[in-house]
Amino acid sequence: MPESADEFDEELKSKSEIKREMHKLQDFAARLVKLSKHQRSKIPFTDELKEDLILADKINNKHEALRRHIRHMAKVLSETDLEPINQALDVMANKHQQESAKHIKIESLRDELIDQGSEKIEATLSEYQGLERQKLRQLVRMASKEKANEKIGKHYRDLFNYLKESINL
Repeated sequence: MPESADEFDEELKSKSEIKREMHKLQDFAARLVKLSKHQRSKIPFTDELKEDLILADKINNKHEALRRHIRHMAKVLSETDLEPINQALDVMANKHQQESAKHIKIESLRDELIDQGSEKIEATLSEYQGLERQKLRQLVRMASKEKANEKIGKHYRDLFNYLKESINL
């Protein structure tokens, strides 16, 4: 028995609140059903959810059966820890943002190498072990010549590509 009125209120949910939660879980289950098999392979599902997703693929063209099955999946999801699934979905959704951030970081490193010269080259070589000193110096020298001539081109891109291939961010 609850000791105070506050504890009693926390334990009970209104019927409409329960319905809202189930609708959210149904939407979540429908989102999972729409994922490709390749995307699903990257998400840590329970065995029961894996089987449910396989069945959902089989009945995908039968609208009413799929709707009932999604309701079933929502019930299963309500008993499952959703945190690992949400984390995997977030990682998949942010893949483009992560690539963009990596691209921007490499571009800024390239520009710093061209602007600062030897000091930045040495700092970069000590920070990233996979770089070759001679090749990096040559690419920076050629890219800085292009930049001085205001004709950014081949060597500027080559330096970027070399950094992109050699640095694991």
